[in-house]
Amino acid sequence: MTRTRSAASSRRTKTYAILAGGTLVGVAVTATLAAWTDTEWVFGGNGAGGPGVGTSTFEVEQNTVAPFAAGTFTNEEENPGGEITFGLDALALSPGDSVYAAVALRTAPESVEGEVLLQPAVPADGIATDDADGYLFDALDVRVATDDAAFDCDVDAFTGAPGAPAVIADGTLGATGATAEQALLADAGSVQYYCFEVTLPEDPTLPAGATLDDLMGLTVAPAWEFEAESF
Repeated sequence: MTRTRSAASSRRTKTYAILAGGTLVGVAVTATLAAWTDTEWVFGGNGAGGPGVGTSTFEVEQNTVAPFAAGTFTNEEENPGGEITFGLDALALSPGDSVYAAVALRTAPESVEGEVLLQPAVPADGIATDDADGYLFDALDVRVATDDAAFDCDVDAFTGAPGAPAVIADGTLGATGATAEQALLADAGSVQYYCFEVTLPEDPTLPAGATLDDLMGLTVAPAWEFEAESF
């Protein structure tokens, strides 16, 4: 009998252990399934629900239409660019004659500030001329005057007197760029005015074997680049 009671007791002990183990397992599973979860996100905004990180813009605009009204600035980034007009007399130069044309530059609205540097002239892309050998292009001289206030674009702009526009270029057409940069304020905050003078010298430099008469009836279309950089 003692052996029988011991066997029964052993079976009951095993049963309790199994039940106890099942209970513990059940509690563990239930706790995992019932766990709370949560996440939080943030984003870089501008204080009004929009994007808050980005880049600035830098854009220079030109105006070739005097008196350079604010609404007539345009963007011309490829050669030949905007057209500055030297006038009808420019197609009938005689030795010693000069002609004049103006352009104004500024930064675009919402642009950061920067500076520009005028480069030497090159032939304009896509403009047909009658100067296949480059005789006239190489014979012409150029001067450029500039100021941050509007001025008349004529010979008086090149006096170099105190308070007069600064002469930033003076030499042969294809080899003469500006000697100094000009600053442009951000957000169209300033305008820089330029006057170009192109002259056919009385005694121009000519290639060997050429004479002054070889320049008669020729045409050219010089193009200038203003290299611009923000700061």
